[in-house]
Amino acid sequence: MYLIESQKNGTTPRPPGRSIPSGKFFLRRKVALLLCRFTRLSSPLQAVGYSCRKNKGFAALLVAILVLAVMLAIGLSLTVLNVGEQKISRNVTKSDEAYYLAESGIEDAILRLKKNPKMTGLSYSFNSDNGTTNVTISNIIGGSRVITSQGNVLNRIKKLQAVYRIDAQEISFHYGAQVGDGGVNMGNNSRIKGNVYSNGSVIASSGTGYIDNSIIVARNGNKIQGLSVAEDATVHTCENSAITGILTYVSGGSVVNCTAGESIKTRPDEIEAKDLPITPAQITDWKSEAAAGGIITSNVYYSSTTQFLGPIQIGTPEAPKSLTVTNNAVLKVTGTIYVTGDIIFENNVIIELDRDSYGSFSGVILADGKITVDNNAILRGSGETGSYLLLLSTNSSVDPVSPAISVGNNATGAIFYATSGLIYLNNNVEAREITSYKLQINNNAEVQYESGLQDTMFSSGPGASWVVESWKEIE
Repeated sequence: MYLIESQKNGTTPRPPGRSIPSGKFFLRRKVALLLCRFTRLSSPLQAVGYSCRKNKGFAALLVAILVLAVMLAIGLSLTVLNVGEQKISRNVTKSDEAYYLAESGIEDAILRLKKNPKMTGLSYSFNSDNGTTNVTISNIIGGSRVITSQGNVLNRIKKLQAVYRIDAQEISFHYGAQVGDGGVNMGNNSRIKGNVYSNGSVIASSGTGYIDNSIIVARNGNKIQGLSVAEDATVHTCENSAITGILTYVSGGSVVNCTAGESIKTRPDEIEAKDLPITPAQITDWKSEAAAGGIITSNVYYSSTTQFLGPIQIGTPEAPKSLTVTNNAVLKVTGTIYVTGDIIFENNVIIELDRDSYGSFSGVILADGKITVDNNAILRGSGETGSYLLLLSTNSSVDPVSPAISVGNNATGAIFYATSGLIYLNNNVEAREITSYKLQINNNAEVQYESGLQDTMFSSGPGASWVVESWKEIE
């Protein structure tokens, strides 16, 4: 019957009781398959012509494959992450090791410099179990050195740089002349181009002494006399002087034949005295720094030659020795010089700080005896801004014939300091700054103050103590 019907309809014959599967039928079978995965009952699915029991093995295999694939993907991801973290950790570790190698290079260079402060610049390297360190030490430039150290561990590179400079003491000279209780005697046309602070009277006994800025004279009973002051004057008593600015005197004092361009005022309180700026402790330190460079037990004499000297002590307090530089000689100071006897610089000599040793720092030559600077002697710093040469005497002589420091006949350039004696300036002298217990300036001598002296940094040169000014990573 079904064959006849099929032939009539032109379709393929089919067995009785069977129907042609449709799209909906296949969809029901797929749904049934999913249901089989989540239930053990197969009878409700018979209605759609699908047996869970018949296909149970295939479904389990498919699920197992999917679970294994997911687990494999997770495992591979964790492995990749772990390998990446280990690589990062190794890089960090190697970089840290390179940093410590570079740091050890800086420390090694500083140790070398402490043992030999005057050593020339050099480059060197050393190996460790982990890597290599390359170190470069520069020459002394401007009173400092640059140390560069590179650590290399398996091409992980770290580079450090340190600036190692000479330790220095700051001493401020705020006045063209600062004088103690001995006061100042000024000759005709003598001049101080700067401010003056004196604990004693300032007197020009013949002619006129010139102060280009202001003057302060401390303590009651002291006075100024015979001066021409370009700015202000503050004093207990004023006599025969011309003040361009304001004249202030202490009540109880007097003004005799003095003029003031602006006004004359009084003040009730005594003007306080000032201590000299360099302490005995500082002087002792300088002497110790010089002695650390060695002690010469004989007189030192240089003539018509160029010499380098310092840090050094010449003689001993028990057996004083002298230093003489004469006849066109050049003395380059490479460190603090302490002379237990007298110092003589004369006849066209040049005394200067060595540029490589001092840079922009200032240096000291000091003597227990007397200092004589004469006949076109030139005294100067290193040539860099802020560098000055200080000549200091601890001698206590106040005799003008044989003073603690005598500077004359066109000598120029230094800071002169006498802790307890007289400084005597004569015949066209030009000094940068004067500090002394007592000062005498004869005709035409001149003190020309420089503003940079307010913050002067003194060093003992390469033989001094050194400090690390900076320490940083640069690569």
